[in-house]
Amino acid sequence: QVQLVESGGGLVQAGGSLRLSCAASGRTFSSYAMGWFRQAPGKEREFVAAISWSGGSTNYKDSVKGRFTISRDNAKNTVYLQMNSLKREDTAVYYCAAGPSTAAYRYAYGYWGQGTQVTVSS
Repeated sequence: QVQLVESGGGLVQAGGSLRLSCAASGRTFSSYAMGWFRQAPGKEREFVAAISWSGGSTNYKDSVKGRFTISRDNAKNTVYLQMNSLKREDTAVYYCAAGPSTAAYRYAYGYWGQGTQVTVSS
């Protein structure tokens, strides 16, 4: 069992940066791949990025490549999403999730946080 709590969201101007954190409880955190998803109003929840249990493999949505970086610290049971050069279309609720692989679809992940709002203004 893994419980996930996101933090770090907020309001930022276009071109700015934010770093999201996801703190996990449970001793099995390091055995899970971790993903970030986002959901904008009226849209489906979509994949953003994922990282393998060791941190050695990552996967990104094409539109965030070069701008977002996912990382993890297994000693702190935390996964991060560094978001740079933010755009208005990045506005969404961001969720972290835990699962067995770095798959890019939501049904691969069995554990989810409550989400944190990211709003990018022009």
